[in-house]
Amino acid sequence: MSEISYYSEEGFKKLKQELEHLELLERPRVSQEISDARDKGDLSENAEYHAAKEEQSLLELKISKLKNVVANARILDESQLDLSKILIHSIVKIRNTSNKMEFDYTLVADSETDIKNGKLSVNSPIGKGLLGKKIGEIAEIQVPNGVMKFEILEISR
Repeated sequence: MSEISYYSEEGFKKLKQELEHLELLERPRVSQEISDARDKGDLSENAEYHAAKEEQSLLELKISKLKNVVANARILDESQLDLSKILIHSIVKIRNTSNKMEFDYTLVADSETDIKNGKLSVNSPIGKGLLGKKIGEIAEIQVPNGVMKFEILEISR
C-alpha cells in the first residue's frame, strides 16, 4: 500500500508534467529506438536492441512509480494549517546549538527534495525531528553521528 504524500500546487504540477513528458515523448522515442535496432538484423547479437530494451524496461518502471506517486498525491490547502508549528511546506530557520550555524529549509515531500535549494524531505531524520516544533523549542534529532540539537528561530509559509 502506498503512502499519501502532500504537495504544493506547483510541486504536483511538476509531477504531472514529468509523467506526461515520459509517456508522450520518452516512451515513443524508446519504442522507435527498439524498432530501428530490430531492423538491423540478428537480435541475439544486436547490442543496440538489447540496450534499447533495457532502457524501455527502466522507463516503464519509472512511469509506473510516478503514476503511483501521482495517484497518492494530495494538494495541501495551506490556508487550513496551524502556522505556529512546523508542518510540511513550512519554511524554517534553525540554529545548530553546538556550532551556532543557522540553516533555512522548506519541508517538502520526498520527490520535491532538493538540498542545494533548501528543500528538505519531511521523511528525513532532520525533517521528522522538526515536525510539530514551535519557535524557541529545541529539536533533538538522532542522526548517524549521534544527536544534534537545533533551536527553532522562525517558522513561515
